[in-house]
Amino acid sequence: MNLLFLLVLLLVAGPLTAQEPSADPDAELVRTLLGEKLADRTFSFATVAEACSGKRVLPLTSDPAHLRVTEAIGKALKLTLAELNSPSSPVRALRRINEASRFFEDGIHKHLNEVPGILCDVPPTRSGEHQRSGYPDLRIVDTASKLVFYLDPKLVEQGSATSTFRTFYFEPKNETLKITEDAIHLLVGIEHDGKESEWAFTGWRLIDLSTLRVRLKAEFQASNADLYRKTELSLPSSVH
Repeated sequence: MNLLFLLVLLLVAGPLTAQEPSADPDAELVRTLLGEKLADRTFSFATVAEACSGKRVLPLTSDPAHLRVTEAIGKALKLTLAELNSPSSPVRALRRINEASRFFEDGIHKHLNEVPGILCDVPPTRSGEHQRSGYPDLRIVDTASKLVFYLDPKLVEQGSATSTFRTFYFEPKNETLKITEDAIHLLVGIEHDGKESEWAFTGWRLIDLSTLRVRLKAEFQASNADLYRKTELSLPSSVH
């Protein structure tokens, strides 16, 4: 190409500039979210739960009803740990400790209902379904005061209490949201010794979630149904 012609072309085209940001509304939303740096912030769980559900997260106090319920939880845990520590415990056959959570939920549920004045069930969703998955796992009522307590049992290995690995999740969804009442929110951390298939459960810690600070982890995700659509270009099904 003639050098003079190239120079004239550059002068007419003007100087090179950075590409303009996309005007796509989705792109603008993504830029806004990234600009907020939400992963660096912490939020009050009580505020998050109330914003999603419209229901208050009440603090645990020395109120007589609170004491009755926490005492009942302690009794239920003592009995459940004794059962699941026994040689015939069903958790002995489990490969992963997380699979034991269901047994603790069932044991605590059963033994709480043995305490006079205490009722325990699986909390219903907004649509009225009794769903096991999702926060919280158990709903407790002190019949004398009508106060509601939510309880979420978690298994935690001894010595890992200071770990920064995420272990508490709250994913609010409109129809399946299980926070439907003003309530005291509690989490019980049940300690185990970490010995695979020989799990020994050594104690527990009861946590008042009204003081918990949480972080938001935003991610973009797709399912297999999204990834492997028939309309997408694909490689041959076999290689010879």
